[in-house]
Amino acid sequence: MKKNNGHVSRRRNDMNYALAAMEQLELYCEAHPRSPVAVRRPRLFVRGELWIALLGPSVEEGIVGIGPTVTAALRAFDAQYLAGLRPPAEMIRECGAVRSVSSSVA
Repeated sequence: MKKNNGHVSRRRNDMNYALAAMEQLELYCEAHPRSPVAVRRPRLFVRGELWIALLGPSVEEGIVGIGPTVTAALRAFDAQYLAGLRPPAEMIRECGAVRSVSSSVA
């Protein structure tokens, strides 16, 4: 390990941290092979004390899962991904109202 002014190089520690996170991602995918994480493989990164799983160009524009651990972020990602596939409750009610009006006309 390199030392800079008495400090151990952070780069090597960061690499070990990233490898451990990738191992956790692989274990999650093995345990949940049909999950959105396993199928879509979001990028994983850490900001401060939080892990972020991201699919898309940015947190604002993509699908994101955030958590205090890699697994928590991956679970949150799965939940957000699946929530995006379901229509909002308002649309379900509107579609039901449209169907009932259509069926009464016929």
